[in-house]
Amino acid sequence: MNHRQPKNLTRRAFLWRGLTIPAALVLAACGGRPFSEVFSDIAGGEPEADTTLTLLPTPACDDGDEPTIAQTEGPFYTPDTPLRTSFLGPDVTGLRMVLRGYVLTTDCQPVAGALVDFWHADDAGVYDNAGYKLRGHQFTDANGRYTLETIRPGLYPGRTRHFHVKVQAANQPVLTTQLYFPDEPGNASDGIFNPLLLMQVQIADEGLLGAFNFVLNI
Repeated sequence: MNHRQPKNLTRRAFLWRGLTIPAALVLAACGGRPFSEVFSDIAGGEPEADTTLTLLPTPACDDGDEPTIAQTEGPFYTPDTPLRTSFLGPDVTGLRMVLRGYVLTTDCQPVAGALVDFWHADDAGVYDNAGYKLRGHQFTDANGRYTLETIRPGLYPGRTRHFHVKVQAANQPVLTTQLYFPDEPGNASDGIFNPLLLMQVQIADEGLLGAFNFVLNI
């Protein structure tokens, strides 16, 4: 089955259809099957309009939209991370979170096969600088979608809660940036924080459901 979005699909329809959370994942978050058990069921699947909970994309993509802004890499980046879409494991504790979204061009076309490399602090605000805990990369699917199963990052002095990420389309420059949580007390005092990089986040019984679209300058 061809899941590519047709070029004549309107921007609004593309964004509303694309960034939806399948019903199985919503039920898992609300006390049903755990996230880890339902991911194999929904990976690459096309959500049904009448069985989904919509998470509005952040930021919304519009033709001629500005690319996602870059931010500092910070001191804790480690190259050559493992290929994976889940950071969960027996040694990972904290509030579970699923982050989904698209990598798009400035004219809202999906970027298939884009590299998306995440890293972040653990629940105590500590980065693993010796190994690859809470670090990993993946590639977007044919629709430009990515999905990460992880935990909410902890806090450390001087920074608000955030994810680090590098995004790169094939043979294009790397976008290095950070993603932030809405309504965090530390946002106002964080010197790096930018509201343009706020994720859309919903609270569920078992964790958080988040969404963010990366717009590349291509």
